[in-house]
Amino acid sequence: MPEIIAKQMLCKQPGRYIGWPSIALAVNGDLLAVFSGDRAGHISNDGKVQLLRSRDGGQSWDAAVTILDTPIDDRDSGVLVTAEGTVIVSSFTGPYGGPWQGHWTIRSTDHGHSWQDPVPSHVTAPHGPIQLCDGRLLFLGQRPHCSHGEPADWNGSPAQSPYAISIAESRDDGRSWQVISDFPVPADAQMLSYDEPHMVERADGLVVALFRDCNGDHPLHQAISADGGLSWSEPSPTFMRGLPPHLFRLADDRLLVTYAKRWAPFGVYACISGDGGETWDVDAEVQLSEAPDRDLGYPASVQLRDGSVYTVYYQVENLGEKTSLMGTHWRL
Repeated sequence: MPEIIAKQMLCKQPGRYIGWPSIALAVNGDLLAVFSGDRAGHISNDGKVQLLRSRDGGQSWDAAVTILDTPIDDRDSGVLVTAEGTVIVSSFTGPYGGPWQGHWTIRSTDHGHSWQDPVPSHVTAPHGPIQLCDGRLLFLGQRPHCSHGEPADWNGSPAQSPYAISIAESRDDGRSWQVISDFPVPADAQMLSYDEPHMVERADGLVVALFRDCNGDHPLHQAISADGGLSWSEPSPTFMRGLPPHLFRLADDRLLVTYAKRWAPFGVYACISGDGGETWDVDAEVQLSEAPDRDLGYPASVQLRDGSVYTVYYQVENLGEKTSLMGTHWRL
């Protein structure tokens, strides 16, 4: 059984809403957690991309710093530290119109202390891009962003839907992005059954993708690419239920996925695969947090240098309050 080392409040902004975090380990050892904060609510035009920093492995956290604040809503913040030490933060702006509406990444070459101007990433997903062993950055996500309030019957046929699930890549450490392929959403499937994906590269170079299913009983759907994101296996549902997924390859090459359940018992969960995602040990699913209501989730995890794992997520601390940023430090 896993050991829960600590459950922590990372950031609480009284009267304000926090959501959709991600986490990464900078090359200088700092933990970086990014999220959309200082918001009026779950849907509002005033979101900002903010960053928290821990210099002691998650035991304490500096005050939040705003790193991207366009004239309209900025949300769904992913973070990646590349092999060059660059910190890449992704987000999307909107979908409320105006010249800033779009999907963006920003870069930092000083461990997240200063940031370059945003560049278009063309796709969006809550936890952002990954880096492959060949050095390319790969980003699987919606193009453009499809609100959960959009008609649910748009399916995977481009002729019947204004949306696609696409793969963008960067060959210059996140300075620019190009779309290289579209994900083959089944033509009879609803687009929101292939929502908010995330990927991980296995030790053998294959790329595993998991998708949130906004419909039915919310199984995570999975597909595999053997050519760096150009083509994909036919997607299939797994036995994991939750939303949305974040994938991480542990130091021993097992795959870790975290997700939330917005049905009782509310909380954040983790599951392990010892065979590269061919099977998932759902019977040994771990609950990492308990929550008083269903406005929660979007967990993301990183492995620390001592082998333990730190998972961040958002939820309310007490009924009647707005959401906060929280974390669970644990060991497999």
